[in-house]
Amino acid sequence: MTFREAINLAMIREMEADPSVFVFGLDVPDHKRIFGSTRNLVEKFGEKRCFGAPLSEDALTGITMGAAISGLRPILVHIRADFMLLGMNQIINMISCMRYMSGGKLNMPLVIRAVIGRGWGQSAQHSKSLHNFYAHIPGLKVVMPSKPQDGYSLLRAAIREDNPVIFLEHRWLYDVAGLVDETLKVPLGLTRVVRPGKSVTVVTTSWMTVEAIKAAEVLARRGIELEIVDIRTVAPLEEAKIVDSVKKTGHCIVADYDWVFCGFSAEIAALVHHRCFGQLKKPVERLGFAHVPCPTTRPLENIYYASAVNIIRTVEKMLGLDETDCSKDEFFSYEKNFKGPF
Repeated sequence: MTFREAINLAMIREMEADPSVFVFGLDVPDHKRIFGSTRNLVEKFGEKRCFGAPLSEDALTGITMGAAISGLRPILVHIRADFMLLGMNQIINMISCMRYMSGGKLNMPLVIRAVIGRGWGQSAQHSKSLHNFYAHIPGLKVVMPSKPQDGYSLLRAAIREDNPVIFLEHRWLYDVAGLVDETLKVPLGLTRVVRPGKSVTVVTTSWMTVEAIKAAEVLARRGIELEIVDIRTVAPLEEAKIVDSVKKTGHCIVADYDWVFCGFSAEIAALVHHRCFGQLKKPVERLGFAHVPCPTTRPLENIYYASAVNIIRTVEKMLGLDETDCSKDEFFSYEKNFKGPF
């Protein structure tokens, strides 16, 4: 099934199993249904458990917190992560620390789904990720799935979690298809080795996992085997698979879906340098957004965002290789499926 179908099915299964689960947010029940991810929820569960809301992010976030404290399991959907910032006081000063301040007496079982990423000229106010910021705050769990199975399993785990979860979905992922096992449970906090290899470790988040897989396919023609480690859950972070992989390959590239400066990639680089210093053959390299506001036009977007080509060229530089001829390879193929901003 596609990523959008996996997200949709995860919510259906949890809503079937637990009547306290409900979904709401701007445009959740409209004809587009958040890229199709909330399709059939109104028809199946009624308007009391799936409904739209006014454009007031601070109020919506406060309602989400109040519902969670009252024993419900709300799923708040933001069609763009950028505007979660308008609910930041609720998230940072109240939701994240409520269990601590109540001495563990108040659970906070809520999920905030937010769409991130590029496509269709999203530009500076509609393309942020911000996972590094949320991961910086104690009490928040931050999830970034990169394939349908993880979208399904991790969303179900997030809904069952008694702590607040920020669940970030890249808009290009919605058309990515893959096998989904409904019985597979994936707890929060586990990284995943997507592709084993011995040449270079590439640590990835969100869409950069897809780009790294493409880069690995191109480089494999030259006998270069990338080991791709998909973070999946930024907070809590499982360090062991990252460390073990870098100790094996001796090389590490962090391909993060965010700005590089003061970003999550710096945290991974610090971890690797601290834990793998004796095994590193070269310094850790970091890839991410250019340190400017996101541009609107497609050619500038292709420069702003790190891609499979950037990973390929970084690997070649790290290993002292000539450039691979990529003229016959197709990149950015998934964006052909992206039809518009909603």
